[in-house]
Amino acid sequence: MSRIVVTGANGFLGSAVVAALAARGDEVTAFDMAQGPALQAAAARFPNLRLVSGEITEWQHVVELLRRAEPDAVVHLAAIVGVVNSMAAPFATMRVNIGGALNVLEAMRLLGLKRFVNMSSEEIYGDFESARITEDHPCRPVMPYGISKFAVEQLARDYVRLHGMECIHLRTCWVYGPGLPRPRIPKTFIDAALKGEPLHMASGGDFRVDQVYIGDLVAGVLAVLDKTDHRFDAYHIATGASPSLREIVEIVKELVPGADLSIGPGPYDFGRGIATVRKGALDVSRARAELGYVPKYDIRAGIAANVEATRRALAATA
Repeated sequence: MSRIVVTGANGFLGSAVVAALAARGDEVTAFDMAQGPALQAAAARFPNLRLVSGEITEWQHVVELLRRAEPDAVVHLAAIVGVVNSMAAPFATMRVNIGGALNVLEAMRLLGLKRFVNMSSEEIYGDFESARITEDHPCRPVMPYGISKFAVEQLARDYVRLHGMECIHLRTCWVYGPGLPRPRIPKTFIDAALKGEPLHMASGGDFRVDQVYIGDLVAGVLAVLDKTDHRFDAYHIATGASPSLREIVEIVKELVPGADLSIGPGPYDFGRGIATVRKGALDVSRARAELGYVPKYDIRAGIAANVEATRRALAATA
């Protein structure tokens, strides 16, 4: 059993990581500004889970959290997430994503804590140079979100070099699954299909990106925590494949017969003139060799699981 602090615990990734850690018996402190239904349900189920409310940008909140918890590791997920959100609030993105991470790192240094597991992003790379890339791909991030994520990685490397900390970065891609709060493919098409609503996008079908089911992401986090000696400080936690959005829409239509869905050819953008950079697949060979990480969900299996979970949720509220 380990003592683990999870920041950003109320988010889509955070609540899933917290539940998995608590379920296997770790002593978990879940830290976030809010405590939503998923966290509250987990706390009611697991006596080894403690919920703490606080703001990642407030130094006093962070240092008191870590002083009381005395964790063996911190899993840092607190962030303003996504390109669109970062473009809408660039100052807040830098304050939360970089300033919040620095609060955690500096508090850990002062308290003698060593293990920092950071959730990073494929956005640190900017345009992919090939259809599948490794962790050695050049990092040329654009837009506030990717820039902030790369800055945290680089700052953490200073704490490793200067203070002997262990900072490991998990670079993932478009994570999806039950409970995703963001209107993004495949969620938007799954929701429309199961509600019997039409959804037609004029373009974007040719865009390819690695889509990671939430269960695989959680497995990657646990694998990193369970490895005691890391040769590398960054791992891709993804699938190693990059289906097109057209292929994803076709899978949803196959799984939900009669769904009135379509997507046109061409590039994809986030809306409001925010174009995506060129993406593709994240090679997971390093994670497989070093962590024993093997993704269980290819895109069809992940969408099928997501469809069934969404169908159950809709039935429960009918």
